[in-house]
Amino acid sequence: MQATAWSNGSPRASGAGYGLKISRRDRDRFFDPGWSAIVLHLPGQEPVSVRLYGSFWRSCTELRSAAIGRWLRANELAPWQPGKPPVLALQQAGDRAFRVTPGPGLAL
Repeated sequence: MQATAWSNGSPRASGAGYGLKISRRDRDRFFDPGWSAIVLHLPGQEPVSVRLYGSFWRSCTELRSAAIGRWLRANELAPWQPGKPPVLALQQAGDRAFRVTPGPGLAL
């Protein structure tokens, strides 16, 4: 599935305020409403647990985590030019686990 980098509009150097946005269709297809968190495998990092907030199931399909923000910043994927967030891929990597890989045109 495809994901785009996401910012809440006031991200911080700590990584807070960043995440990955997926489509509602992919959320409904690959995520279970019974899950309260998932594990993300970010290249070059230990796996991180990402909480799924109640809003994730309603209208805000972002996977929000300071760990994602730190990873985006460390790989020079954030901050990005307005309207041009980097595109990444998420692949299932087990129960409640997803592997993040570079999207088209990105190399990490």
